[in-house]
Amino acid sequence: MARILLGVSGGISAYKAVELARLAIKAGHSVRVVQSEAAERFVGRATFEGITGAPVLVNEFEPDPARGAYPGDPEPDHAPISHLELARRADVYAVVPASANTIAKLAGGLADNLLTSAALASGAPLVVAPAMNDRMWEHPATRSNVETLERRGAVVVPPGTGALASRGEWGAGRLAEPPEVLAAIEGVLRAGPYAPRSLDGLGLLVTAGGTREPIDSVRYVGNRSSGRMGFAIAEEAARRGAEVTVVAANVSLPREPGVRYLDVETAEELREAALVEFDGADVLVMAAAVSDFRPAAPVEDKISKSGLAGLSVEMEPTPDVLEELAARRRPDQVVVGFAAEHGQGAVERARGKLERKRLDAVVVNDISRADIGFDAAENEVTVVTAAGAEQVPRGSKAEVAAAVLDAVEGVRARTAEAHRS
Repeated sequence: MARILLGVSGGISAYKAVELARLAIKAGHSVRVVQSEAAERFVGRATFEGITGAPVLVNEFEPDPARGAYPGDPEPDHAPISHLELARRADVYAVVPASANTIAKLAGGLADNLLTSAALASGAPLVVAPAMNDRMWEHPATRSNVETLERRGAVVVPPGTGALASRGEWGAGRLAEPPEVLAAIEGVLRAGPYAPRSLDGLGLLVTAGGTREPIDSVRYVGNRSSGRMGFAIAEEAARRGAEVTVVAANVSLPREPGVRYLDVETAEELREAALVEFDGADVLVMAAAVSDFRPAAPVEDKISKSGLAGLSVEMEPTPDVLEELAARRRPDQVVVGFAAEHGQGAVERARGKLERKRLDAVVVNDISRADIGFDAAENEVTVVTAAGAEQVPRGSKAEVAAAVLDAVEGVRARTAEAHRS
C-alpha cells in the first residue's frame, strides 16, 4: 500500500490524528508522523509511535532511528538527512490538523519547523485538513491562504460545523472526521502512481441494497437491506486498487469518490444492469438482497384505501440473478454470493449453494440475530469456499469487507497456482 507522511500541527483536534493514523494502518498503509512543537502540547510523540510502530520526529536536527524508512521498508545502510528522506519517500503528505498558523506558513512557503520544511521538501501530493476557531476559519487571510494552496494543487478537506474547542462555541472550523480525511488521502493516491496494490487493474462488480417489487404506484414488497455491506466492499476494493462498479438497489448512503454507481429499484432492473456489466468484470460480489418473489400483476396507479380490504396479491418468482451470471462466467472470473440464513445449518446450506451455483465463495449472514446484518453498523459472517469455512468475528462492516476481499484474493491465488501446475 502507500507511505503516508502525517504532519500534526498544534490544536485540540490533534487527538483525531491518532485515529486517522490507526485507520490508515488498518487499511494497509505505512505511516510516519512529524509533529510541530505545539502539537506535542496536545498529543505526545509516544502515542503516535505506539500506533505507527515508527519513530516520531519534531525537530529538523534530531536523528531518525529509522533513517527515513517507513514501516515495512528496508532500513537504509547509511544515515541520510532524516526529515528529507521521510519527505522523499512519502506517497502523500497529509497535514492533519492544519492550524491557521500552519496554513499561513504553507501558503507563504515558510520552513521554520520540521512540518513546514517537510512540505517544501516533499514532491508528493499535499492534503490539508484545517481545524481552528470559526472566526479564524472565516477570516479573509485564512480564506486567501486556503485558496493559494488549492491553486497549487493541494487537496483541502473542509472543516465541519459543530461544537468547537471553546466551551459553548459552535460554528465552522471543526476538523473533518478521520474516515473522511482518510478517504480524501486515498482519493489522491488513486489519482496518481504509488506502491502497487493487491487489486490494481481488476474490474470488480458489486451489487448492494435491497430490491423493491411494486404492488401499485406507491406500495411495494421489499426487504430491510440497507446496502451498507455492499458499499463497504466497494470502498475497500477501491482502496486496494480495483476499478469498482456498484449496482445499488435503493441505497441512500454516501457515495465513494472514484467508485461508479448504477441505481436500480427492482430485481429485473438489477438483473439487466448486472448482465451488462458482468462481462467486463474480473470479480462479482453479489451482496444485494434480491427479492425472491414479486407481485404478478402490479397496478399502475394507486390502489384506494377502500380497495385494500381483502386485497390478495398473487406472487411470482423473480429470476435467480446470481445463478444466471454464474452460468455465463469465464474461467478467470471470481463469483461471490451472499446467503441470508436463519439459525443452525447455515454453513451446510451455503456449501450446497456454492456447489449448485458454481460459486467461488459464499458469505453467510445469520439473520436470526438483530444486532448484526441488515441495517446494522456491525456484522459477523462465515466465508465458505472450496478450501473450507472461515469465521469472521463480529466487527464493523469495513472489517468484514476486508475479510471478504481477502477471501477473493485467496481464491485468485489458488486459481493461478492451479493453472501453473
